[in-house]
Amino acid sequence: MESMLTPAKKMLQPIAGDQKLKFSTSDDTVMLKQIQAVHIPDGRDINVRPLLSIVEDIFNRADSIVTPSMQAHAEALQDQTYQNNVTEMIEALSFLIDRISSEIAFKCTETGEAHATTMSILNMVSSYPWDVKLVIALSAFAVNYGEFWLLAQSYTSNQLAKNLAILKQVPEILQHTSMLKSRFDTIKSLIRAMLDIAICIVEFKELPPKYIASDFSAMSSAMDHIPVAIYWTIRSMLTSACQITGLSGFGNEYLLSTTESWELSTLVHKLNNMHSHLRNLLASCRKQIDERKFMEAYQNLLYLFETAQIENMKVLKALLNPKNDPLPLFDGATKRRVNLDVLRRRNVLLLISDLDILPEKIAILEQIYNESRTQPSRLESQYEFVWLPVLDPTVPLSETSQAKFERLRSMMTWYTLNHPSMIDRAVFKFIREVWHFEKKPLLVVLDPQGQVVCPNALHMMWIWGSLAFPFTTPREEALWKAETWRLELLVGGIDPVIQNWITEGRFIFLYGGEDIEWIRKFTSSVKAFSRASGLSVEMVYVGKSNPKERVRRNMATIIAEKLSYCLPDLTAVWYFWIRIESMWYSKHQLGKTDDNDPITREIMTLLSYDGSAGGWALLSRGTAEMTKAKGSAFLSCLSDYTLWAEEMREKGLVPTIHDYFLKHPAPHHCNRLVLPGFAGRIPERVSCFDCGRIMEKYILYQCCDE
Repeated sequence: MESMLTPAKKMLQPIAGDQKLKFSTSDDTVMLKQIQAVHIPDGRDINVRPLLSIVEDIFNRADSIVTPSMQAHAEALQDQTYQNNVTEMIEALSFLIDRISSEIAFKCTETGEAHATTMSILNMVSSYPWDVKLVIALSAFAVNYGEFWLLAQSYTSNQLAKNLAILKQVPEILQHTSMLKSRFDTIKSLIRAMLDIAICIVEFKELPPKYIASDFSAMSSAMDHIPVAIYWTIRSMLTSACQITGLSGFGNEYLLSTTESWELSTLVHKLNNMHSHLRNLLASCRKQIDERKFMEAYQNLLYLFETAQIENMKVLKALLNPKNDPLPLFDGATKRRVNLDVLRRRNVLLLISDLDILPEKIAILEQIYNESRTQPSRLESQYEFVWLPVLDPTVPLSETSQAKFERLRSMMTWYTLNHPSMIDRAVFKFIREVWHFEKKPLLVVLDPQGQVVCPNALHMMWIWGSLAFPFTTPREEALWKAETWRLELLVGGIDPVIQNWITEGRFIFLYGGEDIEWIRKFTSSVKAFSRASGLSVEMVYVGKSNPKERVRRNMATIIAEKLSYCLPDLTAVWYFWIRIESMWYSKHQLGKTDDNDPITREIMTLLSYDGSAGGWALLSRGTAEMTKAKGSAFLSCLSDYTLWAEEMREKGLVPTIHDYFLKHPAPHHCNRLVLPGFAGRIPERVSCFDCGRIMEKYILYQCCDE
């Protein structure tokens, strides 16, 4: 049979000759020893990524029919490739590339043994690292492959190319493109597989050795597979080169050959399997690297906050800009991105929350922040706000969440992190585990050296605003020492109308609850008392904590029926109650309980009123006189006005009503205390403000729009 073949066909038998391709694992194990025997690196470390980009560009441009997408990729790659300075590397490797290219071309013109030729090429690159070996060999193959397709693409427009193409019978080959399409497609698939292998091996080389040990199982396995993958990639180059050389050298005679392309297809399958396995190993290595970087970053955060710093930039960079973004912050005032330097040596208040932060909180903080900016020379204005939208970094941000983030950010005139994705895993873990952020917003205060001086100053901000600067525990204690239980402490600067009434010494009723019928009865009783006594009395409806639709409806009814004055809106109602809850939190954080602190006891009483059913009221005059009771007690007291009218003329209204409550205790009481859900210590023992007994403790989860 062999004697019947033409000389040309004899020369064009596959380079493997009469030997089968050796694909078994046992053969690869033997082969690995042979390959490692000719691996004698001399320590040179060459970055072959630019050279690999040139090679990839050659393959992308080489086909006679270039798809638009491939052409677009090639054009994009061109700018990337040739802007790199690779001149010195090409000069150093050009002789070796040319030598291997000649070896490939020569071996394709005679019957040879594929294994010997592959080992010969590996010998030529024995002194280079694994990734460099493969890229050099791939560059040599690209020279041959590119030259053929350069003639195919330019022979119709260039006379020199046309003459060379005629000698290589390129036009005749192209006339039979449809017959050869399947083979061309298989060669392109094989080249893609070779490139994938090369890119993967270069990516292994680029892994940072600092974070991954060579004895790590995935890395160790990769080091065993890479030499064999390089061997089969070079051998695939030889097979592909022989197919192209055969086409260009023998034209129709080869076109009529019945030689099957099983070898090409088998190599494509083998290389793709190798690439898939290497990609899995690479993914395992990267996962280990990410974990080690993650733990290193987390430990670095712990170290930075545990050690003294000269200034705050190291801390802020690790916390706000671990990914080295040049402009990590967004300035809400100018709507521009800014550098971290705007926070250098400043007191920084980190507002930490998710995207469910209440707009009311932002509105009140905005008011406090803007007031502090009006007099920048004042000591209490020497701080900056930064919002950290803390979301799970492992969960991609949806379009809905992105829109919500942008909407919240637009409400803020202070600095915000430019995007939630800038919070990396280490920072997320630190904020959750060290600063105990769960759901409720925190306001962590950092001094100009970047150290935490208050783990959550939000309660101080609600109570005193910027006057609590620098938001430290000593400052908090000093502010409480200067406070007494008075109406100004309760209403703060929420409403100037109430403040004017206090200054004028008027009698003021604060009242709350959700029962509109009780509200009508109470306001009617107060008006009747005012007419009977001749005293001018003001009333202010303060609603209920966490105000919902029912409170809004009550406020609308009170205004429409002219029952009394109301706080301006639901935000003001919310602020009134969040301040009282903040007082409770602040007192308990300082160790002040209702047993040893009169202000704490008064705060607990108001919170009990709010948590219990029915209405309540508090009567005050000036800065010192104050009394309070549940709604039913006040209705009884006002209906008995004639019984204590004379006493009132002697002692005054507030002391008289206070004494009335002491003389007429409620025969039955059922008090509920709903404590605010701040992060912090929840007291184990709470005494009832009516009878002094220890209250039973329950856990309440509530979601109700009413």
